Amino acid sequence: MRPLNLLAFLLFLWGAAWALTRSERTVREIQRTYYSWLTPFLNAGSTMETEARTFLDEVDHSKKLEEELRIIRTDYERLKQVEAHSLEVDAENARLRRALDFQKRMDFKASAARVIRRQPTTWWQTVEIDRGSEGGVAVHQPVVADGGLVGKVDRVGDKLSSVILLTDEACQVSVQVEGTPEVGILSGQRGQYEREPLLRLRFLSAKARISPGTRVFTTGLGGLFPANVLVGTIESVEPGTLDTEALVRPSVDFTDLGTVFLLPLP
Repeated sequence: MRPLNLLAFLLFLWGAAWALTRSERTVREIQRTYYSWLTPFLNAGSTMETEARTFLDEVDHSKKLEEELRIIRTDYERLKQVEAHSLEVDAENARLRRALDFQKRMDFKASAARVIRRQPTTWWQTVEIDRGSEGGVAVHQPVVADGGLVGKVDRVGDKLSSVILLTDEACQVSVQVEGTPEVGILSGQRGQYEREPLLRLRFLSAKARISPGTRVFTTGLGGLFPANVLVGTIESVEPGTLDTEALVRPSVDFTDLGTVFLLPLP
């Protein structure tokens, strides 16, 4: 044993012997002093233990909250997906109901087809439908939808066909302005990229008296499109020296083509 440790041990034995030889009152006084010295340390230790236990409880509670939050977020994302799917189904059902009502209202015998493909670069020019020659589709067959004229079939495959839209510059239709003798040629316009393209009506008379909001229908001239099919309403009028032109807002929503109908060839 080292000398310093031996000295400490001897001092401890001496202090213990001295305390035991004292009177009971002296011993109690020593105990009181001893405990008064130790009490702050004991209280501090107790406080630290309580705070440590509280901290661990809070950590455990925080972990439980994080897990509950993760579960809530997962459920929320799942509900958002379900809601989005429900909205899509509702929108599709609404389109189908409108298409069915339109088919019942039509005076023509028509067969339904679905738009299955549409390229961003030719969004206003063509669409592909899910019917072809096996379904009785023929080139130049008129195509309509809820609202009016859509265009005509320009290419036919066995199971698929391509439809050139009324909003394409190459699709030209003979039309008449309702309530007037004005007859002209309607077509799409080149370079339209806005959300709602307008059609251009040309070759009206120089003194044409037409106003915005007037409806425009097919004339049936040329034998391709049947007469009295709605194509749109006058948006604005542009008088000229030799003739008058007008911009026409299509009656069909070309931004949302879902179900179309093919009319029989004349």
